Amino acid sequence: MLNQDLSVVAPELILAVLAMAGLMWGAYARTDVSRGAHWAAVVLLVLLGLWVGFQPSETTTAFGGSFINDGFARFSKVMILFGAAATLAMSVDYLARTDMLKFEFPVLILLATVGMMVMVSANDLIVLYLGLELQSLALYVVAAFRRDSVRSTEAGLKYFVLGSLSSGLLLYGASLVYGYGGTTSFDGIAQIVGQDGPLSLGLIFGLVFLSAGMAFKVSAAPFHMWTPDVYEGSPTPVTAFFSTAPKVAAAAMFARVLFSAFGGAVPEWQQILAFLSVASMALGAVAAIGQTNIKRLMAYSSIGHMGYALMGLASGTVLGVESLLIYLAIYVVMNVGVFAFILNMEKDGQPVTDIASLGLYSRVEPMRAAALGVLMFSLAGIPPLVGFFGKFYVLKAAIDAGLIWLAIAGMIASVVGAYYYLRIVYLMYFGEPADGLNGRMPTMHWGLLSVSALVMVLGVVNLFGVDSIAASAAATLVP
Repeated sequence: MLNQDLSVVAPELILAVLAMAGLMWGAYARTDVSRGAHWAAVVLLVLLGLWVGFQPSETTTAFGGSFINDGFARFSKVMILFGAAATLAMSVDYLARTDMLKFEFPVLILLATVGMMVMVSANDLIVLYLGLELQSLALYVVAAFRRDSVRSTEAGLKYFVLGSLSSGLLLYGASLVYGYGGTTSFDGIAQIVGQDGPLSLGLIFGLVFLSAGMAFKVSAAPFHMWTPDVYEGSPTPVTAFFSTAPKVAAAAMFARVLFSAFGGAVPEWQQILAFLSVASMALGAVAAIGQTNIKRLMAYSSIGHMGYALMGLASGTVLGVESLLIYLAIYVVMNVGVFAFILNMEKDGQPVTDIASLGLYSRVEPMRAAALGVLMFSLAGIPPLVGFFGKFYVLKAAIDAGLIWLAIAGMIASVVGAYYYLRIVYLMYFGEPADGLNGRMPTMHWGLLSVSALVMVLGVVNLFGVDSIAASAAATLVP
């Protein structure tokens, strides 16, 4: 029985063991192994992503059903692993330039990734919390990784304090669910929720607190307050990581809890998600307009995009989960490309984050400007780029579920939010001349930027088959 359980959790187990081995290697090696540790971690993440992606399409459980490995979990894990690998690969050159290349960084990223993989496979509230805290504790540290920077230290402290508050909300919700349901297992909770008669008030309050705790993790408004400051203050590679893999893990965890445990209470949680979605889309569209720092702008962008992702989840249907997965996959690819560019915004060796510095950048680096322009159009959801199809799928799911007002709100927010994406394109091609950026772009960064832009263009044919894979994955979560 133990062997069967271990085979189910083998990817997480291998990643955890090798992260510990990397920690020992870095601590006891007589030479600096930081660069080698980074690239070893990248290779490990890619190989694990391929392994998970090509696992048999069957649903298996471990440890008494508290850990589940199904199509939904595998799809989410592949996005998490590849997103973490891409951002870690981007970080090597930047960390070396800024004297932050330490072996602890990839170890912390690997441990956070283990936590994320556990989060999306959790089928029990206790296992979910263990995965969530493993991810969170590692992310608190990397947010403050630049120890000689007041802003980075402040970002880590804010993230820690507010993250602890959200964990408390989630734990209180879990305790209410256990107190009124008598179990922490998602299957057991689903049986209680599925009984005839109205849902007990205690379970509803538990659901509300659970939703509030998870909304913080996806930085959905009004639980977004940590996001702009943490994005701005953290080292840029850390910001890139925050905007990719953890977002996928948190959104997938949200879907797992709602459909696996509270699938029989869709009307109760649909209104919660609809509110979170509208608030996030509105805030992301309006608050980013006046931003001058590109990292803060991307923070509000992430809040808005999570609002669209939650719109798909709010539909409460298998199509909604499918649209969520498609949206997350597209979002990760777009953000990897954008942050590959932001990492190389430099002037005389000093990082630059002021959006005005992009004035007439197309005359200096026309290919980079064109690639970033494509990504900005895609983030704005302008057809026929792939970003448009991400929004199309979530809007269609909302309309099919009868949430027409939510879809209309999403379209209005999309039109308003397009302004700050198009403003960047305008500055690069028609803006005031700036004392331009002169940072070089390493081959790895240029490759990720160009591939990301090409995917946004070439993916319009059939989304590279992601839509059919997402449909199969969603079908394993929603009965």
